[in-house]
Amino acid sequence: MTAPLGLWAVLVAMGVGWGLTIPLAKIAVSTGHMPMGLIFWQLVVVTLFLGTITMLRGKALVFRRRHLKLLIMVALCGAVLPDIFYYLSAIYLPGGIMSIAATTTVMFSLPIAILLGNERFEMRRFFGLIFGFIGVLLLVAPDASLPEGTAAFWVLIALCGPALYATEGNLVMKWGTQDLDPLQVVVGASAVGLVIAAPAAWVSGQWVNPFAAFGRAETALATGAALHALVYATYVWLVGRAGSVFAAQSAYVVTGFGVLSSMVMLSESYSLWVWAAMGVMMLGMALVQPRPRIALAPDEGIGDTTQTLERGAR
Repeated sequence: MTAPLGLWAVLVAMGVGWGLTIPLAKIAVSTGHMPMGLIFWQLVVVTLFLGTITMLRGKALVFRRRHLKLLIMVALCGAVLPDIFYYLSAIYLPGGIMSIAATTTVMFSLPIAILLGNERFEMRRFFGLIFGFIGVLLLVAPDASLPEGTAAFWVLIALCGPALYATEGNLVMKWGTQDLDPLQVVVGASAVGLVIAAPAAWVSGQWVNPFAAFGRAETALATGAALHALVYATYVWLVGRAGSVFAAQSAYVVTGFGVLSSMVMLSESYSLWVWAAMGVMMLGMALVQPRPRIALAPDEGIGDTTQTLERGAR
């Protein structure tokens, strides 16, 4: 069964939107804003936007005691902690390298899934992990791969975010979503994240008042947060229409457009090592992705946060 052209258009638009958030994050940190303040306002936008959509769908915003363990885990592993690493690495790394590093989520997911009993070992997917590891080495090992003065340490920091997303996704798969749908989980977790991020930003001196001087960085933050919320809602819709295996192909567009938009918006250029790393990472991602059993039908394999939330809700 072949996907209708309209669904492919939605898939590409979704990947473009998520890809754009990477150079926007670079711009958001360009004036010295630190992670916790940015994370707070990002969560405000996501909570308001997706919370409104959830209520318009006739769904309640749920914060019952039995859901707190799940919501706190998703807030920490799916928002606050990975975004700290994301914004810290955005200060030092080119947007293109951050885009390539983001592809490792699915590669981290597989070994975690095997350890938790969510997946079985497959040789094809193991080779995908090997290619992913080679891609990381291409980024951090050669002197020519990173801009002058950029430490490979920041690439490793950038990889902490995908590792946390993979942990979150697998725990959601293990625990389930306790009768909540994906948007309810994300809205609830974002609200919990606000409770964590607000005092952390204030105590650490990282509080950001975007209304004091709403400039280029603040515009980038607001735009990136709105894009993320809009694209997430679109992703959930697309999974419902075409299945998680089809929707997961947006990852290729996210990586490619994240690199291209960083070149255009940030005037970045990359060495051959970086392009080689991108090619090897994309190959690894293709091998690690689960095979679809039925075209355009929801898949039960591992994936990013949204895929596992969809599975946990079923």
